[in-house]
Amino acid sequence: MLEVLNPATEEVVERLEPATEGDADAAVARAREAYPAWRALEPADRSRLLRRLADALDAEHENLARLESKNTGKPIGDSRGEMGMVAETFHYYAGMPERLLGDTIPVSGGVDVTFREPLGVVGLIVPWNFPLTIASWKMAPALAAGNTLVLKPAELTPLTALEFERIALEAGMPEGVVNVVVGPGSKVGKRLVEHPDVAKVAFTGSTEVGKGIMAEAAGTIKRVTLELGGKSANVVFADADLEKAAASAPVAVFGNAGQDCCARSRILVERGVFDEFLSLMEPAVTGMRVGDPFDEGTEMGPLISADHRERVASYVPEDAPVAIRGQAPEGSGFWYPPVVLAPVDNKDRAAAEEIFGPVVAVIPFEDEDDAVRLANDTIYGLSGSIWTENGARALRVARRIETGVISINSNTSVRVATPFGGMKQSGVGRELGPHALDLYTEVKNVYLSTEED
Repeated sequence: MLEVLNPATEEVVERLEPATEGDADAAVARAREAYPAWRALEPADRSRLLRRLADALDAEHENLARLESKNTGKPIGDSRGEMGMVAETFHYYAGMPERLLGDTIPVSGGVDVTFREPLGVVGLIVPWNFPLTIASWKMAPALAAGNTLVLKPAELTPLTALEFERIALEAGMPEGVVNVVVGPGSKVGKRLVEHPDVAKVAFTGSTEVGKGIMAEAAGTIKRVTLELGGKSANVVFADADLEKAAASAPVAVFGNAGQDCCARSRILVERGVFDEFLSLMEPAVTGMRVGDPFDEGTEMGPLISADHRERVASYVPEDAPVAIRGQAPEGSGFWYPPVVLAPVDNKDRAAAEEIFGPVVAVIPFEDEDDAVRLANDTIYGLSGSIWTENGARALRVARRIETGVISINSNTSVRVATPFGGMKQSGVGRELGPHALDLYTEVKNVYLSTEED
């Protein structure tokens, strides 16, 4: 029996019977059976169903947010924002079925046209840190393009995915178009990757697991989208608005208790303002409210599990250069305080590895070239930020840093209408925006001869 816990209390929220490989096969069979009719729907009809689903998600906003907070421990304000994005994502892609346009290509002897056609059944494997949000990034474009799907949520956080399946059916989505299976990745996830009737797998999670999925998908030449780990740099130049940069830096890494692949978990600060920046950052760290997820003032909740807390703590041994340490509750719950390590060498374990917790490494740099060198000295390339009042420098450095998503004088990474994804070992492909649709469709080329007999 799978016990789903509340990380803030360690209490059992739900007990579920975990799915098996046979259950995964059955879900794929349902999706395959539903695919021809879903694909054949007129684009306007598919749009109407997706809009109806988006409206239903709007109506269930508070219930979904409270369920997400109970299952993940994240502050209720964060969950409300995430559920708002889930509905926004479906509203956005509801407009896309009628915008899946092809090309006409002038060729000798006739005319050539292209069509964007769905792949078939897609398998979606999502993590525990943003359970329904990241699922929506995959489900909405997949459905808009005419695919059917099997969603496998993380075992730790399956509740909003199961609720989504109910909402989708009640909103009028045809049986078999959306299927949710809750089970271990080593069995259920692996089966989706290997299954010959699954045309594509979209995965968000660790780089190590992503490598395995990429290798296994090769057996059936599956399409893959992989959104993997990160160790993003938050680059602060001496001419930046230091007060604004220092006040926002903790949120950029401690949001969601640091359990975010986009977390700016390396702060690179120009040496001349290094000490001043740390001083400005301290009150934002020590003043961060860590506690009850359902307290409206809470800014950070617990970590997801006891095992994960132990892993995060391993990056802060007794001799670690702790410059600032925040507070966290004692007693039940998987609590861990926000921690700032400084100064840190970019080769240190805490600066090189993805911690996935509320621990940030602050690293000094000498000049622009040194900042770029340090930012790029990682296997990852997902997100990041640049803080400077020099517009030319901002654009120059943004072009030189090897990362898929970067912000200037801001720490935000994700918008529904813009592409999201990484370089290097942070992944393959893009999610969100119109770019995601390219990865849930194939291009078909059709030539029509106009030559006379």
